[in-house]
Amino acid sequence: MKKCLAVDALVFDVYGTLVDTGSISAECERVFPGRGTDICEAWRAKQLQYTWLLNSMGEYLNFREVTRRALIFSFRSLGLGCDKDGERSLLDAYLHLAPFMDVKQALQDLSDSGRRLLVLSNGTPGMLDGVLANSGLLPHFEAIMSVDEVGVFKPDPKVYRLAADRLELPLDRIGFVSANSWDIAGASNFGFAAAWLNRTGSVADEVGGSARIEVDGLSGLAASVRNSGS
Repeated sequence: MKKCLAVDALVFDVYGTLVDTGSISAECERVFPGRGTDICEAWRAKQLQYTWLLNSMGEYLNFREVTRRALIFSFRSLGLGCDKDGERSLLDAYLHLAPFMDVKQALQDLSDSGRRLLVLSNGTPGMLDGVLANSGLLPHFEAIMSVDEVGVFKPDPKVYRLAADRLELPLDRIGFVSANSWDIAGASNFGFAAAWLNRTGSVADEVGGSARIEVDGLSGLAASVRNSGS
């Protein structure tokens, strides 16, 4: 696998890549003492499963509604009951997910290099603006793109086309950054130069495209990126 990523722009996934979905476990624990981690893990897994299920059925619900329904499923699957206030508190916590420790400095380094930085996410515009503003990451990006624009979730190619159309660059000069292997498979299959943030030492998926480079954090990516002409 190549050690350098020669691109002119970088497009970032958000959930699990820039911000830690696991950080919501503290609010889950506050609402349900002793079950915070269980809820967090079940919620995230079902949230992703619902996006893929909706894509397969040719249906669409915005990501906030998907997240809400995944939360309700998680309560039911764990034998828990939750009132509307608790549900609202947990949904609002998605606007306050913590960024990974290396993200702010790495984005600053990439910004200082003159590289164009964008976001492409399943989240709704309101969810994305909220979590990126609250985490202090919003000023780094020239555009925040949501799948709401096309009414389908990643890894459908129509989602990745949003970034390609916005940037008007050859696909191999666009770096796509995600910590989710399935997202890397989709972005690479579309034609982007994909960079996998494999923070957990996971095994790559066996379908779709593969990462151009693999690093264990965003600081490693910042050190590996160079201009396409250099």
